[in-house]
Amino acid sequence: MVTKELKKKQNGEVFTPKELAEYLANRMTSYINFSRCHSINDPACGDGALLYALSQALCEHTNNTFSIYGSDKDADYLQKAKKAIVEAFPSNNANFECKDFIEERVNTLFAQSVQYSAIIANPPYVRTQALGENKSKAIAQMYGLKGRVDLYYPFLINMTESLEEGGIIGVITSNRYLTTKSGESIREYLLEHYDILEVIDLGDTKLFDAAVLPAIFIGRKNSKKSKIDEGSFIKIYESDSKQVAVQVASIYNVLEERKSGIYTVNGISYSMTVGRFVRPEIKSEIWKMVTDDEQEWLNVIDSHAAFKVGEKFKVRVGVKSCADDIFLNNSLYTDSNSIEDVFYSKLISQENITPWNIEENLTKVIYPHFDNEGKKDVLDITLYPKAHAFFLKYEERLKKRSYLVKSNRKWYEYWVPQNACLWKKTKLVFPDISVEPRFAIDTTGAIVNGNCYWIIADNEEDLNLLYLIEGVANSSLMSRYHDLRFNNKLYSGRRRYLTQYVSEYPIPNPESFYSQEIIRLTKQLSATHNEDMNGLLAQLNSAVNHAFSLPD
Repeated sequence: MVTKELKKKQNGEVFTPKELAEYLANRMTSYINFSRCHSINDPACGDGALLYALSQALCEHTNNTFSIYGSDKDADYLQKAKKAIVEAFPSNNANFECKDFIEERVNTLFAQSVQYSAIIANPPYVRTQALGENKSKAIAQMYGLKGRVDLYYPFLINMTESLEEGGIIGVITSNRYLTTKSGESIREYLLEHYDILEVIDLGDTKLFDAAVLPAIFIGRKNSKKSKIDEGSFIKIYESDSKQVAVQVASIYNVLEERKSGIYTVNGISYSMTVGRFVRPEIKSEIWKMVTDDEQEWLNVIDSHAAFKVGEKFKVRVGVKSCADDIFLNNSLYTDSNSIEDVFYSKLISQENITPWNIEENLTKVIYPHFDNEGKKDVLDITLYPKAHAFFLKYEERLKKRSYLVKSNRKWYEYWVPQNACLWKKTKLVFPDISVEPRFAIDTTGAIVNGNCYWIIADNEEDLNLLYLIEGVANSSLMSRYHDLRFNNKLYSGRRRYLTQYVSEYPIPNPESFYSQEIIRLTKQLSATHNEDMNGLLAQLNSAVNHAFSLPD
């Protein structure tokens, strides 16, 4: 039985804790013009925690009355919210409607409607995959969005259209849009329509039960071309720093300090950075949240880079079958269910990769693609009796991948097979998500799983460059660079190593003395198995620092 609470979670609807609601409301009142504040709204109000907190915060600062608007699809939660608001703020006009904010505004988008003085919200977090292909495409087209769309994107656009000029918005969303390519459209939109007052990346603080890492955005609507550059940022993540930490009672105490440092809450250490938000010159750029000193450090590295990885190499994602339960499930490959050897390939998956090395005993999987004189091709299963019989057993399951059929491709092939002629080349492989950098060279000709990325070397010169990239990418310096430049940590310190990030890695002059040292040490580390690497790692980190003209 699906409970109401479970259904809310599946729809990406997560209620805001009282403490977080109060924190956001108090931050918003720092910017609200009380004499002009005539109405507030939460278009996805749930149980009303955010509306209640903002109403309370406003009443503490002004005696002026204001109208309170709230809407939600769930009538029960809406009634609960209305009851709490009406009882607590009887002098204020309360207006609550049971409706879908997005659906209701589809036909009136960009048309003049109620203009609110302030909007506070924690809209649903629903990714493209959960929305469904048709709805996702329709939303993207309607709102002029590119890439993968999250439901909170159209919420942000609709809320902006409902906000009066000079009005204040305060929203809690996933932090993904801050740093991902799919967030380009919404970053551009926010930059065009707001003076950005505060961006608060709440990281892995686990302040409420959401499947995503949350962030707060506070802005003042400003449709003019000239924007006020007065914003600030806060980012806070778990830390393994050995620095002496300030002990505080809760994450909210840390946030209220508004001072960079290491803090301990209930035995867990957190690193908080506070700085000035700098509007990017190119609107589509990811939003950097670094202090002036950190930016200076990044500038030194960038100024001593000979090239970025993406300028010389293509960073590819691994294969994607969209039917791993068949293609990658070697428990199916029993003696009675075996097929011709030509269909089998060894697979490198993220669990097979350590820094510097790839496991020797790789899993054997079915890969029906081959190198046809440099072009990618798929084997004809009718020529292989065992393979033909095997695939026919799973034909119904595989044909459900309708996008293959629509693309005039074989129903038994991979969705993303990559070009089989590339596997035999020496390649640098790394997992898409990892706590530590795990870049390693592969020479076995194995295929690469879709939870990894890879870069190939076409010649001896490229091979040395791959070793240089491997050494730099596995270094302490590049881990810090990655964190500061891309700000993309997940829960428990895990980082995303996506094409858009690794392609931007700066690499020093390959001909320099220190780069040659990095290559030498990397080859040595790659050949070292189960031995003490600490001495070599220290030498490598030193060489990387010096290659970018930085001290040890």
